[in-house]
Amino acid sequence: MTKPISGFSKLTKEEKINWVTENYTQNADQSKKILQGYWNQNQRIQQLHDEFIENTITNFYIPQGIAPNFLINDTLYAIPMAIEESSVIAAASKTAKFWLKRGGFKAEILGTEKVGQVHFIFKGDNKTLNSFFTYLKPLLFAESASLTTSMEKRGGGISDIILKDKTDKLKHYFQLHVTFQTKDAMGANFINSCLEQFAATLKKEAASFNGFSKQEKDVEILMSILSNYVPNCTVRAEVSCPVEDLKLSAKLTPEHTAEKIIQAIKIAQVEPYRAVTHNKGIMNGVDAVVLATGNDFRAVEAGVHAYACRNGRYSSLTSAEIENGIFKFWIELPLALGTVGGLTNLHPLVKLNLEILQRPSTEELMQIIAVAGLAQNFAAVSSLVTTGIQKGHMKMHLLNILNQLCANETEKATLVEHFKTNPVTHHGVEIQLNMIRK
Repeated sequence: MTKPISGFSKLTKEEKINWVTENYTQNADQSKKILQGYWNQNQRIQQLHDEFIENTITNFYIPQGIAPNFLINDTLYAIPMAIEESSVIAAASKTAKFWLKRGGFKAEILGTEKVGQVHFIFKGDNKTLNSFFTYLKPLLFAESASLTTSMEKRGGGISDIILKDKTDKLKHYFQLHVTFQTKDAMGANFINSCLEQFAATLKKEAASFNGFSKQEKDVEILMSILSNYVPNCTVRAEVSCPVEDLKLSAKLTPEHTAEKIIQAIKIAQVEPYRAVTHNKGIMNGVDAVVLATGNDFRAVEAGVHAYACRNGRYSSLTSAEIENGIFKFWIELPLALGTVGGLTNLHPLVKLNLEILQRPSTEELMQIIAVAGLAQNFAAVSSLVTTGIQKGHMKMHLLNILNQLCANETEKATLVEHFKTNPVTHHGVEIQLNMIRK
């Protein structure tokens, strides 16, 4: 039985690898070769990776591809996408090409407001607390001025601070609800630094406020933290074309195709079981670009799925309609992103990807990412209501199956040709491969 280890973080990378492989793998030498095989041969880049996180032993690579031909607000983009799932980039590229001939994608920013909160317990009179907050608010701005000066020079800063009474949800619970503008930075460190200063000011001023009783002076700060729910930091992307352009299937008229797409969207709007998978497909496109540009896909995921519940039920993030013979398809997403700071200044590949995207501002990146999500959803839904999703997906998955079965290059070429006209299943591929080998 492996014993607990003390001081693991102080070991060298090689010592960490030795300990992990010797205690937790069956073949230590083989495991070490696998881990070391994923080290970057460029020592400077590898050192960057080693210092991004704690206890680094190797790099976990995700393939990165390019989805070209995205026309967004009359600018043509090639979008970097980092993702391991088959068919995502192919679907995005196909959708981009379809809409390229129909005016491309239109996108607009609906808001850029971000949120942070100081959560605290106050056991006293609400009216007295409101009076205290009137006194406190200008002090909060004043005592955080050293933190906000640089952001304000860039056009950002603190938008507002309000006191929220949450005692109907939790006894004695209040919060300072703060809104921010952070321009091209995601702003997490800026927001959290401001919030911690607000908490210190709140605690200090409450202790000396003459209007409070002794009990009321003892405000308990629970925590100060930004929120990844940003319903007022949103972007809208859309496409439209005459209904007769939706010639996506030889078996369906364009009118029938449009109606089926709209009905599929409506189902995702009312049925959570479908909505979750529907929105997951959107996030295939969103996360792939978020990751490629060095942004926090976990924060984006959390915020987006909360937004999908904003009306009291988990629902579709996309909508569709026909108006005067024009098919319209659109998405609204909350996206808290940055194009400066964090990994964007450190990771060489992130910097290159932002260059490929023509060095976008944060607002431009929000638009690009919303378009990637919309494109992915259009590809998925149009496939579902016409040919079915597995036909195209399994074609793209074929090489994964062949690699699992250790097919050589000649066998791969033969079977790729065979399955151009035959349905792909794991069992079917295995049978054909065995036939070749016999």
